[in-house]
Amino acid sequence: MMNGDAGILYVVATPIGNLSDLSERARQTLAEADLVLCEDTRQTARLLSAFGLSVPTRSFHAHNERKMQQWVIDRLCAGSSIALVSDAGTPLISDPGYPLVREARRRGLRVSPIPGPSAVIAALSVSGLPADRFSFEGFLPSQSGRRRNALEKLANEPRTLIFYESSHRIAACLKDMADLLDPDREIVICREMTKLHETFFFGPLGAAREFVDSADDQKKGEFVIVVDGRRDADHEWEKACALLDRLGAVLPAKEASRIAAETFSVSRNRLYRRIAEASAKE
Repeated sequence: MMNGDAGILYVVATPIGNLSDLSERARQTLAEADLVLCEDTRQTARLLSAFGLSVPTRSFHAHNERKMQQWVIDRLCAGSSIALVSDAGTPLISDPGYPLVREARRRGLRVSPIPGPSAVIAALSVSGLPADRFSFEGFLPSQSGRRRNALEKLANEPRTLIFYESSHRIAACLKDMADLLDPDREIVICREMTKLHETFFFGPLGAAREFVDSADDQKKGEFVIVVDGRRDADHEWEKACALLDRLGAVLPAKEASRIAAETFSVSRNRLYRRIAEASAKE
């Protein structure tokens, strides 16, 4: 039940590079807000200044969002209109804000989206890869071991995969991808989208690292990586399930899962869960 006397929390998308991408509705919302919550007040101050706006700002980032949450809720309950922004793009997408939005919803406060730029959707829209089903994975782990483990778990994912990556890890990330995914799989590297030095790489994963290593410029800026899903994954899964059903009649579940997984290069845990779920229904 909405509280009619309370303020509104606006979740406002801001440009990912080109300031012309700020919508008129977003500009007006920021102009009329009592307060703007932002990751970096300096970054947001530059955005507000570019549009001649003078609005109070307050830091709201990964390190203080839990501490700030009740203060923000109290302001909303008192009738303040508050705009939540990230440094660039749509808030909450690999950025702070989820606990606040969830709590505001729980309290019956109004939360209103002001849609606009999103690096994830912008990259997907120009990738030329299937866009009907995709999985956004955010930033991969910074340590190589954990990153490789995460990629190994995604190797058989049939959906298009989308990642964020930083400039100082892009080369190492591409090396791990080339090691653990099919080197012929298509990849699109989107660098500095909508900015002056925007570049794109379209090609096989095996050639992607060479492209990034070809010039120092290609290791600078902000990156979105779009990777084609495993096209034969659905077919391999179906064959693995068929073998699992036959083996399950004569072998223990763990052994049947192991053999089927190794035969068709699919997830052993996923196969084992299939057996467990089937048993639970019996």
